[in-house]
Amino acid sequence: MAVSRNVALCRTLLPRLVALVLAVALVACSATAAGLNSFQSPDGRYAFLYPTGWTRVQVSGGPQVVFHDLINSDETLSLVISEVNPTNDLEKLGSAVAVGEQLRRTVIAPEGSGRAAELVEASERQEGPRTFYDLEYAVHLDDRDRHELATVVLDRGRLYTFAASTNEIRWAKVKDMFHQVVTSFTLLV
Repeated sequence: MAVSRNVALCRTLLPRLVALVLAVALVACSATAAGLNSFQSPDGRYAFLYPTGWTRVQVSGGPQVVFHDLINSDETLSLVISEVNPTNDLEKLGSAVAVGEQLRRTVIAPEGSGRAAELVEASERQEGPRTFYDLEYAVHLDDRDRHELATVVLDRGRLYTFAASTNEIRWAKVKDMFHQVVTSFTLLV
């Protein structure tokens, strides 16, 4: 009699316990992405998260996608897509450090730009079949210092460089969010 009462109690409590665990897990997941919106390209090729309150702006002759903060307008997200040899993979272009240094010299602080940049960190991560290089830069301009995070991935002859940038004064406040945004970049096809 006591055994059947315990079994009946377990049958009643188990579904409630499972529901509670799932609810806690879902709240934790949504809290991780709190304050972020999703963006997907019109062709369905890529997607990423961007901070709530940021707006997309059109830039002629520049990156394919640019978002900036309405309050701190010098905080930006940008996506540059470059055509490369379709037979290349990211590793053929070099290590994360080598690619990071190449971007530093040719894009972030090219000679004569008045900018100096230091590659602070370079790492590699695997997302499914794709390799991503995550890069961090300290950028020095005449009137201020900036911080930039970028991720680079190569797919089907296209090199995607997705970057988030802010002034050094705000870096400590936004670095965790910027890491989450930059590593959210994904290719969908």
